[in-house]
Amino acid sequence: MALRIGTRGSKLALWQAEFTQSELARIGVESELVIIKTKGDVVQHLSFDKLEGKGFFTKEIEEALLRGEVDLAVHSMKDLPTSQPEGLVISAVSYRDNPSDWLIVRPEAFATGKIFHLKEGAITGTSAARRKAQLLDFRPDIQLKDIRGNVPTRLEKLRSGDFDAIFLAAAGVKRLGMDLHDLKVVELNPREFVPAPAQGVLAWQTNRDDLGTRLLLKQIHHPDISACTNVERRVLQLLDGGCQLPLGVHCERDAAGHFHAFAACEINGAMRRARLSSSTSFGMAEKLVAGLRN
Repeated sequence: MALRIGTRGSKLALWQAEFTQSELARIGVESELVIIKTKGDVVQHLSFDKLEGKGFFTKEIEEALLRGEVDLAVHSMKDLPTSQPEGLVISAVSYRDNPSDWLIVRPEAFATGKIFHLKEGAITGTSAARRKAQLLDFRPDIQLKDIRGNVPTRLEKLRSGDFDAIFLAAAGVKRLGMDLHDLKVVELNPREFVPAPAQGVLAWQTNRDDLGTRLLLKQIHHPDISACTNVERRVLQLLDGGCQLPLGVHCERDAAGHFHAFAACEINGAMRRARLSSSTSFGMAEKLVAGLRN
């Protein structure tokens, strides 16, 4: 019997679900897609920090999983709250695509020599508290404006002149194969402009008791990526954050197996930064949080 994959219906969510299908096919498992609308899809007029609670891109899919209407759910891991609903677990994580944030800039607003190549006072679109806080820390002159909608919708708003620049996650742009030839792309170094925890990674969620599906997913799991996302999400958990918290955390592992982690968070109105290198990931999250608080 085919495994039922619960997914949102946006282009990016469908890319993620179809990628999951191809990964399962690689290990000889058939699957089908079940499309589910979430609160984040329906409520388009509010910025993320105005939406009540956490998990507004995941809750309805998780409820379908608990009811047994789907066998697994695929999520962009950065949308997934750190505490799992009772009865559900993250059974596997994907490879990591480019974790960086990209600033997509209209040519008229591109200014060589300026930080992030943005002209003075550029109107920049984002609904993420993390991006707002970090951008203003580097460029207090920038005007921020909320933006919602999927990736193609945001690019349309940029091209029509509503914004001088917008933020997009590099992974999403790449996965959708968006044509940006008429725009300027500024790739932000994830060690300096720190991305959301687990940006660029997919998470596969199942029922805790569904051992059959969990064993299948172990065959497509990336433990090396999981070691890094565990650090990032643990920092988020310790600071009790969701989409409302202006927090960026990025952890990477070098060829020698050493971990390097970077965090940026606005605490009491001030931007704090911490960085750490270690031969083990054990205790890194706690040290990063202490660094941010001190």
